[in-house]
Order: sequence, then structure tokens, then C-alpha cells
Amino acid sequence: MCAGGLPKPNDTHAKDAVRAAIEIAEWLKNRTESMPNALFREMRIGIHTGPVVAGVVGKHKFAYDIWGDAVNLAARLEEHGVPGKVNISQATYEAIKDTFNCIPRGLKEVHNKGLVSMYFVESIKKIENE
Repeated sequence: MCAGGLPKPNDTHAKDAVRAAIEIAEWLKNRTESMPNALFREMRIGIHTGPVVAGVVGKHKFAYDIWGDAVNLAARLEEHGVPGKVNISQATYEAIKDTFNCIPRGLKEVHNKGLVSMYFVESIKKIENE
């Protein structure tokens, strides 16, 4: 699990998370091609944008952790994903749609959430005048 916009909120956390997810998926694909017998060859990625509670837990061994509905929905998006693809929620789509090309997947039934609109991130959009 990873999170963007913590501990200081920012306006780029959704785009940063999607860029990181694409980079991770590409790295794993390249490694799998060069090492076809590797044990870890596939991964699903789910991203949701929303509020979380974050903090340090533990008395002797400290760990920074996050909780909340957004964390649970991101986990459900991963479960409904496809290896090698980045599956995002409507909220994340709204935050990144000007930067990334996405393919709508429609509404999917999600445990304890009902119908959730999902998208696959396909690529970064070409920015004019670059």
C-alpha cells in the first residue's frame, strides 16, 4: 500500500500516485520479460482518491499507517483490477482526467460499497507545445 499527499496535503497526489503505479507496472513487466521464472510476475493496482486518517501507532515498534473508507475502496479497486493495469475510481479519474487517457470500465459491484464506477489508466496525454 502507498498513499499520496501525506503528511502534507498537495494538489498533485492523485497524479503522483498514478505515475508511480504506471512506473511500478512497467518495471514489473520488464523484469518479468528478462526473468520469466521470477516468483513475483504479476500485480494488480487499485487507486482511490479520498480522505484518510493517518498516524503513528505502536508503543515499542512504531509504524505510520492510514485508515478509512478511501483505503478500503482502494483495496477493492485492486481486487477488481487486472494484472499489469491501473484500476481507478471515479474520484481519481476526476483528479487525473486532464493528464491521463483512461478507459471506462463501467459500474462494478463492490463488497460493502455497491456499484462503483471504474476506469483503467491507459497512458499519459501528450501535452501540446512540449
